[in-house]
Amino acid sequence: MTAAVRLGSVSLDCADAREPARFYARLLGVEVPYETDGFAAIEVEGIWLSMFKVDSYRAPTWPDDTVPKHVHLDLAVTDLVKAEEAAVATGATRISVQPNAGQWIVMRDRCI
Repeated sequence: MTAAVRLGSVSLDCADAREPARFYARLLGVEVPYETDGFAAIEVEGIWLSMFKVDSYRAPTWPDDTVPKHVHLDLAVTDLVKAEEAAVATGATRISVQPNAGQWIVMRDRCI
């Protein structure tokens, strides 16, 4: 692998592009510089997180695999309790199934 290759973006398919971009912008303390009806993106430490509106989007039903997970993001935090409070305040919800409770918290974002 050459030094010229780096991760530039993670893209999420969503029912709506704007709301999840605003959610992640609030949660991560950044702005939403690009926003249209079908696309929105934020930049976090040199990596873009972009949301694309997909008309046929179906939200995952995890932990039930009727509609499997599309992607999940692992966000690093220094205080798990405060991070959960911040995520809930911006609209995330805690999932009822919590594998490895205490090491991390599984939450659902505003994309679904």
